[in-house]
Amino acid sequence: MSSLAIYYHRQHGPLCLLVYATAALLAGVAWYCRHEPPQPFLTWILSGSAMLVFLFAASFHHLTVADEIDRLRIRFGPIPLFQRAVLYEDIVGVEVGRTSILDGWGIHLSLRGGWVMNLWGRDCVVLKLKKGTLRVGTDDAENLTSFIKSRLPEDSDLSSD
Repeated sequence: MSSLAIYYHRQHGPLCLLVYATAALLAGVAWYCRHEPPQPFLTWILSGSAMLVFLFAASFHHLTVADEIDRLRIRFGPIPLFQRAVLYEDIVGVEVGRTSILDGWGIHLSLRGGWVMNLWGRDCVVLKLKKGTLRVGTDDAENLTSFIKSRLPEDSDLSSD
């Protein structure tokens, strides 16, 4: 196992721009409705919705995959509401893969089993864990796979591939 190797990659997803635009539209409608009788609560509902949609967009603006010595951190951001850490010792297999169209984007269970964490595109790294599978979407699948293989224990069958 190499102690000098580190990995850090951030992928940006353009879909968040559409979500930001939706938040701005909701805020604009709330501003317009602020003096419209007879339902002033509509302004509060629209304003609250705009804030939630903005928070959601900021939570999925980019996907960062980073080495943290003994684990791989997968984090959506810049607001870090959704993240996961995977210990290298829990990884029993790793390979380059592709998500299906049905897998889509976001964080969810896959129809093929396991979890998907994907921001944009269909390229991914499939992590076979001691307990389940995790597909991490990335535009740097080859390098991430090579890095993870270099972090696996020497006695692992994968480190020699």
